[in-house]
Amino acid sequence: MQPVYETLVGGRYLIVEVQDRFALAGKPRRTNESLVCYDHLGATLGDTIAFTESREACMPFYPEKRVPLDAYNAAILDRAVVTHEI
Repeated sequence: MQPVYETLVGGRYLIVEVQDRFALAGKPRRTNESLVCYDHLGATLGDTIAFTESREACMPFYPEKRVPLDAYNAAILDRAVVTHEI
């Protein structure tokens, strides 16, 4: 059986909890926003990732025009440092 979108073979979809600026600064998260994100990098439970949304989420697959993505895992981060006091 052929996959519908051969471009997406080898990846998976993750449910991601969006970390707001408060959570990144080590304070309680003030949002309960979550989203579904395509991942081909192999992020695991508890990893912090950088994702992109909208049209930019499809750009890693350019010039493929038919990629059904709204969010794309662009990087797995070792850490996020927020130095601006909130």
